[in-house]
Amino acid sequence: MKYSLPDFRRLMSRDNNIVQLIVMTIAIFLIMAALNPDKFLRYYNFESITYLFPELGVLSIAMLVAMLTGGIDLSVIGIANLSGILAGLFFHAVYQSADPSGGVGVVALGVLLALSVGAAAGALNGFLITRLRVTPILATLGTGQVFTGLALVLTGGPAIVGFPPAWDFIGNGKILGLATPFVLFVIIACAMSFILSRTTFGLNLLLIGTNPKAAVFAGLRKGRMVFFSYLTTGLLASTAGIILSGRTNAAKSDYGTSYLLQAILIAVLGGTNPAGGKGTVAGISIAVVALMFLSSGFQILRFSNHLIDFIWGAFLLLVIAINAFRNRVR
Repeated sequence: MKYSLPDFRRLMSRDNNIVQLIVMTIAIFLIMAALNPDKFLRYYNFESITYLFPELGVLSIAMLVAMLTGGIDLSVIGIANLSGILAGLFFHAVYQSADPSGGVGVVALGVLLALSVGAAAGALNGFLITRLRVTPILATLGTGQVFTGLALVLTGGPAIVGFPPAWDFIGNGKILGLATPFVLFVIIACAMSFILSRTTFGLNLLLIGTNPKAAVFAGLRKGRMVFFSYLTTGLLASTAGIILSGRTNAAKSDYGTSYLLQAILIAVLGGTNPAGGKGTVAGISIAVVALMFLSSGFQILRFSNHLIDFIWGAFLLLVIAINAFRNRVR
C-alpha cells in the first residue's frame, strides 16, 4: 500500500504527540549518554531498566484506563501492595521449600489470588463511583488508604519475604534472553492497545470521556462501562504488584509510594487527557522509557532522591500547563 504526502501529513498530525515523545526520548538518551557515557551506556544499565520499568509501565497503563473516562485511580499502589502481601501470606501458609518444582502450581494459585484481589478492589472503586456517585479522586483516595491500612494490619509493618522460586522468576527471570518483566509488559501493552483501540469496550470508554452526554444519548450504559474500566484498572494494578513483589522477593505496605506520582506524570506525558477521551498505550510506553532513561541518568549523576521527587512534580505541572496552553490555542 502506498501513502501520498497528504496521507503522511495526516498521520503525523494525528500522532503528533507520539513524534514529540520519540524526539524527547532520543534527546534524554543523548544528554544522559553525554554526561556520563561510561556508566549510562553500559549493558548492565539497560538490562536493569528492562527489569525496573515494567511495573511502573503497567501502573501507568492502569492510570490511562481510568483517565479515559475522565476519572483517576489513586488506589493503584495500595492495590498492588495488598495483592503482593496476600499472595505472600498464602505462600507462607501452603508452600513447602523442599518442593522440587519451585512451587509452580502454588505460584499459579498465588497469581490467581493476587488478580482476584485486584478485581475485587477495582470493583469496589467502580461501585463507589458509578452507584454511590462518589467523585473518582475521592473514592480512590479513600480506598487507597483502606487497602494500605489493611496491608499494614496484615503484615504488622515488616515486609513479607520468602516467596517461591517460580514467583521470583516473574520478577527476575529471563525468557529467550529477555527480562521476564519486560516480556510481560510487552504482552500486556499489546493486549491493552488492542482492547482500547479495536474493541467496543475501548471505543466506548473513549466516547464516554470525550462527550458523556452524547454517550448517554447514543444508548451506551455509561455506569457499566465506567465500572468495568475500574475493574480493569484493579487487575492491572495487581499485575504490577505481582511483578514488583517478584522482583524484590518481598511485599510491603509502603512499596512503590513514589510510583503514584510517576504513573500520573507518565500518563499525562504520554498524551492522556486528564479530562478523558484521549490517550494511547503507545504514548504511555514511550513516556515510561523516557522517564526511566531520565531517572537512571539522575541516579548515575548521584542526584538526591528528594530532588528527583521535586523534579517529577515540577515536570508534571509543566506538562499540564503546556497541554492546557496548546488546547486553548487550538
